[in-house]
Amino acid sequence: MVRAGLDKRATEIAAMFDAVAPSYDRTNALLSLGQDRRWRQVVTQAVAAGPGTRVLDLAAGTGTSSAPFAALGAVVVACDISLGMLGTGRRTRPELPFLAADGTRLPFGDAVFDAVTVSFGLRNIQDPDAALVELLRVTRPGGRLVVAEFSHPTWTPFRTLYTGYLLRVLPAIAAGASSDPEAYRYLAESIRAWPDQPGIAARIAAAGWSGVAWRNLSGGIVAVHRATR
Repeated sequence: MVRAGLDKRATEIAAMFDAVAPSYDRTNALLSLGQDRRWRQVVTQAVAAGPGTRVLDLAAGTGTSSAPFAALGAVVVACDISLGMLGTGRRTRPELPFLAADGTRLPFGDAVFDAVTVSFGLRNIQDPDAALVELLRVTRPGGRLVVAEFSHPTWTPFRTLYTGYLLRVLPAIAAGASSDPEAYRYLAESIRAWPDQPGIAARIAAAGWSGVAWRNLSGGIVAVHRATR
């Protein structure tokens, strides 16, 4: 069944994340060998939120990425399309404000936020380019964008090993750790299909953002892109 206001693909993605929500954070920590904590620390530093900073955390899931901003005194909105992820987040982090919304049609006025960020979720939005334009719209002039996403290892031998991990090891681990192992097969495929660092930088710039730059983490397994409006 298509949820109100969502197309078929967005509905399917939301349902997939609903299914994995209860074990999502635990499985991610296992599959990343604990590196996800460091990746999120780098995002927090790049967003540079402080008391009163208005932050939109898109594709926030259960709020794991949102909590550090709130701890710094920021006014953060944890936004996601998956009702299951939001429900898990509300139970585990009741202090955070969670909002169900489509990243391509955000329910905010223009120039509302000082910073907008997406951690490991941009590739799962049905139209990432439209989402980047929407994020630009809701960001004030001079505000910043931070996108953390799985990317392409920069050293060819390591990239070959990493591809093998995605195709064989990750699904095997997910089979024992996740409530929906097939969802992680989709996630592995989506990571492989995602553009490389320069490719994403070009798409961010095409959406209207300025000063696009990125930082590779864990040899390029993850890239954190930054830009300003």
